[in-house]
Amino acid sequence: MKNYLKMSKNWLLPVLLVGVIVSFSSFSSQTPPKVLVFSKTAGFRHTSIEAGQAALLKLGKENGVIVETTEDASKFTDANLKQYKAVIFLSTTGNVLDEEQQKSFENYIKSGGGYVGVHAATDTEYQWPWYGQLAGARFAGHPNPDNVQKGTFVVVDKNNPATSFLPERWERVDEFYSFRGISDAIHVLLKIDETTYRGGTNGDNHPMAWFHEFDGGRAFYTAGGHTDESFSEPLFLRHLWAGIQYAMGK
Repeated sequence: MKNYLKMSKNWLLPVLLVGVIVSFSSFSSQTPPKVLVFSKTAGFRHTSIEAGQAALLKLGKENGVIVETTEDASKFTDANLKQYKAVIFLSTTGNVLDEEQQKSFENYIKSGGGYVGVHAATDTEYQWPWYGQLAGARFAGHPNPDNVQKGTFVVVDKNNPATSFLPERWERVDEFYSFRGISDAIHVLLKIDETTYRGGTNGDNHPMAWFHEFDGGRAFYTAGGHTDESFSEPLFLRHLWAGIQYAMGK
């Protein structure tokens, strides 16, 4: 009996060690989540794109998320997109994807992927109705001739992680888009008080940030980000990152 117990102990220890090693290896081999920042332009190109890319790379590093940037539309394939938790359209403009690439992105969203639109993302793919529904609205115009002004955002939903930390009235300088085709399905987080700047055309119903579930996936949009300075504003970056986390499924 003593010999049996001795043999059992001798056999059990290596098994436990192997189990610990395997468990540790499995844990350590888990890769961080990834997001893709897409900023191809086929129309007006915002100079703030580079500042936005740098800010998102920094935020990813600080939050344990791998951020990849590209302007190469050939990345939009079924096989490639499935590795990303979210795809961020950073001030894209015009028609940036061909029909096959559009189909792959639709498949990605339908499979539970996430979309984030920043600023001119609503000035993108006018001939692709599905994309307009995903984004939640279309760019209608910006104030002229003073496109960059000081204005005041109003928090509509104070309970969302993308707005909970903001003052109820948030004054900032940016280019304040007006929108058309605003979807009834979006959940508005921020709107703008048109009495605080010149040139708004949406009246009281002037959303500036929103989210919604769409076609199997998640979409978040924020209208900020025209200026380089936007991407060094702590409040705007916190707002944007919370939206990215929502799109990632967190």
